[in-house]
Amino acid sequence: MRIKEVQFISSSADIEDCPRAPLPEYAFIGRSNVGKSSLINCLTGRKSLAKTAARPGKTQTVDHFLVNDRWFLVDLPGCGHARVSKTRRDRFGRLIESYISERVQLVCLFVLVDARREWQKSDAGFLRWLGEGEIPFALVLTKTDKLRRGELQKNLSHYKAQMRHDWEVMPKFFSTSALKKWGGDSILTYIDELNQSLRLVPQNQSSRLANKVRPTSCTIHFERG
Repeated sequence: MRIKEVQFISSSADIEDCPRAPLPEYAFIGRSNVGKSSLINCLTGRKSLAKTAARPGKTQTVDHFLVNDRWFLVDLPGCGHARVSKTRRDRFGRLIESYISERVQLVCLFVLVDARREWQKSDAGFLRWLGEGEIPFALVLTKTDKLRRGELQKNLSHYKAQMRHDWEVMPKFFSTSALKKWGGDSILTYIDELNQSLRLVPQNQSSRLANKVRPTSCTIHFERG
């Protein structure tokens, strides 16, 4: 897919304020220092489309960007380490949960994980919550340029091993580096494939058409941080 045009549409502090256009949405979420804004800028070929800052936690609203007049790229607030008050963190959490669980236009949620970090219980809990809600998602490893190839493969194998405790089917994985511009084309190709599949489904069906991955029976612990 070639991105020819990207237009900022809105920043929403409440899901009711999100755009009402019946277009497919692809949202990006991750910890506040995972490199989400840099990846979005890399994907779109724009240097400052998404907010980047030395201090994590810059994104504090649900930001919609219209791509090629056909679909929305959605930048969700970072979670976990942003230096904000507990009250504001709780508000971000409610906003994120509302968007993910209620937004029928959401086709796929891209969950970003720093490839250098160990798998955490909060990561597993969040993915279980997505599975219970039948939210289609893909995992995106960021900052892979910081690792040797062998280290990256070791970490990827570890992530998959941890997920197999709860999951019968693995989600889609992407390895990326915003600095080296690695992996962005694969994500855009996947989005294009999903957009193509939308055209083959009757209009009265839900827009959540990505291949859903379902966990085995488990208890949900939705943790942030």
